[in-house]
Amino acid sequence: MSEAPLMPMATAVWLVDNTTLTFKQIADFCKLHEVEVQGIADGEVGKGIKGYNPIMSGQLSREEIDLSSKDSERPLSMKINDVEISSEEKKIKKYIPLSKRQDKPDSALWLIKHHMILKDSQIAKLVGVTKTSVTAIRNKSYWNYNNLNPKDPVALNLFSQKELLDAIEKAERRIKREKKIKEKQKTNNV
Repeated sequence: MSEAPLMPMATAVWLVDNTTLTFKQIADFCKLHEVEVQGIADGEVGKGIKGYNPIMSGQLSREEIDLSSKDSERPLSMKINDVEISSEEKKIKKYIPLSKRQDKPDSALWLIKHHMILKDSQIAKLVGVTKTSVTAIRNKSYWNYNNLNPKDPVALNLFSQKELLDAIEKAERRIKREKKIKEKQKTNNV
């Protein structure tokens, strides 16, 4: 059984005033009795109730009302809003102590050596350094390159294993996409 809209009586007032829907359609949608809806139309029921627009509240679409207005047998159906409520809190940049900041370039070097498919921008985002720094480390032109020791950033707690796996999956999808584009271009050029 479908739910009633928010403020069913006020919604019914609005639908009576602003649509050509039948009393039965409005009553079924608002979970009211047909006689109540007729009373609203006659001004006997719902006096002083301000109409509540179900389109503005996202419960109905204009198209849904138009379709049901053209067919008096067609019931109105509530617009389903799939709002995903995340239980995870938004990632907050955590403070990295001065003594641990050298771990960032070390971690970037580790990622470059162990996960070559990651783009510099992905490594920079994961580790928390600039893309320029990652590119310099990759090109061995980083100012302190000779003193870098590759260190696993997950072990250093710079980010989680899940974040690393997500970045690797994204890189793999990008590589597949680029391969398909190259193959398509090859077949088009032949």
